[in-house]
Amino acid sequence: MPAPPAVTLPAEESPLTQPARPAPPPGAPSAPSTVAAAPKATARQVFSAFTGRNLIQHLEALQKAADESGGNRASGTRGYEASARYVEEQLRAAGYKPVRQVFTYRDENRGTDVETFNILADTAGSAQHTIVVGAHLDSVRRGPGINDNGSGVAALIETARWMAETGIQPKNRVRFAFWGAEEVDLLGSQHYVDSLSNGEIAQTMLNLNLDMVASPNGGLFVHDGDGSSFGDAGPAGSDVIERTFLDYFAQNGLAAAPTIFENGDSDYWPFLKAGIPTGGLFTGDDDEKTAEQVQEFGGVENSEYDACYHRACDDISNIDRQMLHDMAGALGYVTVAFAMLPRPD
Repeated sequence: MPAPPAVTLPAEESPLTQPARPAPPPGAPSAPSTVAAAPKATARQVFSAFTGRNLIQHLEALQKAADESGGNRASGTRGYEASARYVEEQLRAAGYKPVRQVFTYRDENRGTDVETFNILADTAGSAQHTIVVGAHLDSVRRGPGINDNGSGVAALIETARWMAETGIQPKNRVRFAFWGAEEVDLLGSQHYVDSLSNGEIAQTMLNLNLDMVASPNGGLFVHDGDGSSFGDAGPAGSDVIERTFLDYFAQNGLAAAPTIFENGDSDYWPFLKAGIPTGGLFTGDDDEKTAEQVQEFGGVENSEYDACYHRACDDISNIDRQMLHDMAGALGYVTVAFAMLPRPD
């Protein structure tokens, strides 16, 4: 496998100064679902670009949606609808055309059928090589879900806005996905994958997932795509995704550590089961921080990464703002790296 990809932005249209893009590496694989390498460019410019972006405005909007809707943003509620409208407004303002992918599930606890939806928005670029970048939009019914997963939603919105504002012209289509009913049983992402034909699965180059990326006692965790830390690798190409995230953090002098892909733990799981290369970011939930992780990231040993996980106190005060910006920049960097990857016809 060639070296990990990195971002190249169009020099004339971008406010960032970038080196000229070299020729594609020789011997790049041709299978659409195989992750290859893209030309090298520094990650520090992407870090700087995201440092000045206002991610907190999105968390404030999601908090407001919860406050005005009984304290949560669960799928099928007024809070979820308000959250969705905000996301759609942000995407349309940036020039995207978001669509709702509607599905229905049975709420056994309440004995009712619930209609909800995913939100999907595409960039230009080859649909034969589609990158699905996702974060779940819903919260649990016990709280507003600002870290879980308003933080991932904010990073996803800003990546989409940054790409549009910077004038990036992706070679490969990026599909931004805001999943519904993740907190029920990963239902939105599972519905999406189930709706794909075999051809569309083959055309899905990779999936990137963000779920909780601003935990107040967290760390910068990258999913273990190559299996070197936890012994269970993702589908072929997941190792390159992991290395690309790690490259971003290393270039910016940030410590990062691996985290495991867990069965049914987040929206990456339906993609993994379908054999699609997968990676993503995480800052921790209700597990406790180790002494080694305190050395890497700071924080409090033997305390939960997020003491408000799935609780009413997961509100606008329950986030690490610097960590949110670090993770959003990493998402932007890796998304564009693969979006700009030259592909054979």
